[in-house]
Amino acid sequence: MSADFSCDLGAATTSLPHVWEHTVGSSHARLALRADWQEQLKKSRGELGFRHVRFHGILDDDMGTLTCQQEKLIYSFFNSDRIFDFLLSIGIKPFVELSFMPNTLASGSTTVFKYKGNITPPKDYAQWQTLIKKLVSHWVDRYGLDEVRQWFFEVWNEPNLKSFWAAEQEDYFKLYQTTAIAIKAVDSLLKVGGPATAQNAWIADFLGFCAANNLPADFVSTHHYPTDAFGQPGDDTATQLAKSRRSVLREQAWGTCQRAQGKPVYYTEWCSSSNPFDSLHDEPYAAAFVTKTNMEAVGLVQGYSYWTFSDIFEENYFSSAPFHGGFGLLNIYGIAKPSYRAYQLLHRLGTEQLAVEGSHATVDVWVVRGDKEITVLAVNSSLPNHPIADEQVQVRLIHAEPPTAAEISRIDADNANAKSAWVAMGEPDYLSAGQVQQLHAASELKPGALSWKYAGDLITLDFKLPSQSVAALRVQFKPNQLLQAESV
Repeated sequence: MSADFSCDLGAATTSLPHVWEHTVGSSHARLALRADWQEQLKKSRGELGFRHVRFHGILDDDMGTLTCQQEKLIYSFFNSDRIFDFLLSIGIKPFVELSFMPNTLASGSTTVFKYKGNITPPKDYAQWQTLIKKLVSHWVDRYGLDEVRQWFFEVWNEPNLKSFWAAEQEDYFKLYQTTAIAIKAVDSLLKVGGPATAQNAWIADFLGFCAANNLPADFVSTHHYPTDAFGQPGDDTATQLAKSRRSVLREQAWGTCQRAQGKPVYYTEWCSSSNPFDSLHDEPYAAAFVTKTNMEAVGLVQGYSYWTFSDIFEENYFSSAPFHGGFGLLNIYGIAKPSYRAYQLLHRLGTEQLAVEGSHATVDVWVVRGDKEITVLAVNSSLPNHPIADEQVQVRLIHAEPPTAAEISRIDADNANAKSAWVAMGEPDYLSAGQVQQLHAASELKPGALSWKYAGDLITLDFKLPSQSVAALRVQFKPNQLLQAESV
């Protein structure tokens, strides 16, 4: 099948909101006190445009939020203040996940992760409600009501999984009810939502509970990963291939939006795999996957939060290997992975999208208008163990003025691929300062000149697109030369 596409530059555009920039994930709260975590988030904010960050455990004992001494509850918000002060200083707002249970309030001893976040319900819901009200009131006093109204308060994390909630759905709903009442008692315009579930679960039940009990639900949040068990028993190979091409994550997001009853939908976790040690996280495959998935989320959700921005992460243990398959867009040394560079290309896109004609089994193409340029974004991607090959791609831009310049930025096995450079070094367990500098250089996007053909009002671009790769073709025009069509 030929990879031929066309786009009419004179046609009407549609809006391209950068939903992937709304929020990005991290590990857990205590890590946000580290200088290297902060340095990496600041870099990600500046180069990728993230506006919120979400992490687990703001209420954990290692944050010192609540303890009990001599039968007296003692509240301490100093560490959370240090984190939020930093976030606001770099232009990032918190997407507050209210978890896990302080041991002082916990009804049991069941925990999750190496850092032992307590996942049991409160033994006294009134004391939980007091904690939430005190904490949110403190943030309003410290940062101002106008600021905190721009935050999001999400109740718990994946309560539909026993590994995160050692109770039943009805217990989570009681927790949500208690929490929402506490937050709204501080200010009615603060945003609270849930159910923060894995695998798009409980949404209809959650909204039904809120409606029946006259509870606010300002947004719907959930999570999904392509490794979740979305397939149906009995699917044959052809059906599985068709589902993978249609993108099961887009299908699931569409279904979530249908069940959300018109409320804003935020995916507060997703990634190319739910495995925290998946080697593909470090490779060009992830860049191709996340580019395609993010572009497919446009028009469905209000926020699509990648898990996570950094390999500074310790749910199981803190790996010291430079490339160990961690979730992060950046490795522990702050070296950009191919997925980070994919987000960089996405951030550079404009906000007006043009329709593209053409289809291919593994190649997708989008055309986006900027002020003085057109960007052709192309991906050649397929799920692991599915057919894929290098492709020659042709894109024709119709009703175009002659361009002044064109360049191509690539992410593939040979470009913007720090892991391959690390492998060539012999896969050292620890990096010297000089090796870190070399790998930073290997990770960079290096735009190259791109030739084109122009005849009449038609620009033709021909380029090779290797398997599991991303390419961004930037076509520039003289000022005021690029046709501006009506946006729809």
